[in-house]
Amino acid sequence: MKAIYLTGFMGAGKTTVGRRLGEVLQLPVIDTDAYIEQQVGKTITKIFAEEGEETFRAYERDALKKLPKERVVITTGGGIVIQEENRQFMREHGIVIYLHCELHELFRRLADDETRPLLMGNKQKQMKQLFEQRLPFYQEAHMTIDTTNRTIDDIVENIVSLLKTPRF
Repeated sequence: MKAIYLTGFMGAGKTTVGRRLGEVLQLPVIDTDAYIEQQVGKTITKIFAEEGEETFRAYERDALKKLPKERVVITTGGGIVIQEENRQFMREHGIVIYLHCELHELFRRLADDETRPLLMGNKQKQMKQLFEQRLPFYQEAHMTIDTTNRTIDDIVENIVSLLKTPRF
């Protein structure tokens, strides 16, 4: 089985769905942000503050290439899709699943989250702008799963069922 890449906006459920999907499929789960933090020895927030977004994006590209390409679930950072090179790499080496969540629900889920380096100041305005910029890139995935108002088990069941289709 090819790698399964979970993409989507921050708060869409990539990490939580990824963990559960890994359990169900009996596959290891690797989070690109956690991998980068381990490799660089800094938190994502610190990387953004000290080295900038461009350097972080380079770490992200590098991480994608180093991670396994088979029998693994990879949960990605919300912005990994902004680089064409990353989108192409994931499509060629795995099954890309876009976890979609409606903006109103993302606002609710991230209301008290202070750990997102790209969300400082007017959070809702920034989220809406980023979401709209990234949406066309997310939609290049092999499949889209809506996570709005759904349970983790329901979402994972949906993914597993789609993965069993002849297309994959």
